[in-house]
Amino acid sequence: MLAFGSDWTVAPLDPVQGITAAVTRRTLDGKHPGGWVPEQKITVEEAVHAFTVGAAFAEFQEQTKGTLAPGKLADLVMLDRDIFRIDPTEIQNARVLLTVMDGRVVFEERGR
Repeated sequence: MLAFGSDWTVAPLDPVQGITAAVTRRTLDGKHPGGWVPEQKITVEEAVHAFTVGAAFAEFQEQTKGTLAPGKLADLVMLDRDIFRIDPTEIQNARVLLTVMDGRVVFEERGR
């Protein structure tokens, strides 16, 4: 099971940037536009799965989080674009519009 997290300082703490890095394998300094070790690129679906299902599995919490299902915590974000349908190089520009934790809105972009 592949598990990703956003709590390690080797990369930005922003999960959107983590998904971008996994999908494009581009480095922050722009020195590898084709991807650093490009054969390690994964799909957006695989990256999101690793940040959700995989992360919950890694902490033995797959019964309470990792997917949206009745009885689970309902932790989710809403982005300003569908990262599954855009060019992977554009994922890094996605903005979080809404964050829900345990079924409660904890962040909402102003003006929405």
